[in-house]
Amino acid sequence: SFIKIYIKDNGTGVYLKKNGDKIFGLYKRFDLSKEGKGMGLFLVKNQVTALNGTINVESELGKGATFIVELPLKRPEVK
Repeated sequence: SFIKIYIKDNGTGVYLKKNGDKIFGLYKRFDLSKEGKGMGLFLVKNQVTALNGTINVESELGKGATFIVELPLKRPEVK
C-alpha cells in the first residue's frame, strides 16, 4: 500500500514537453527571475527514491505545478 501526497504551487509552471525530463536534475532552473540553486527538486527526488517511492509532476505554463509523491506505507528494510 502507498500513500499519495499532492503538493501544489502557484508558480509560473514548467513547460513539460521541453523540460519534463530535466525537472529533477541537479542545478536545473526554469524560472531565472527567482533566486535559487536548482537543487531542491533533485534532493526531494533522491529522498523519495531512497524511501522506495516515486515523484511525478503535472504542470502547465502560467498555472503552477502539482507534485505527486507516492510513498510505501511500510518502511523499507535496512540492509
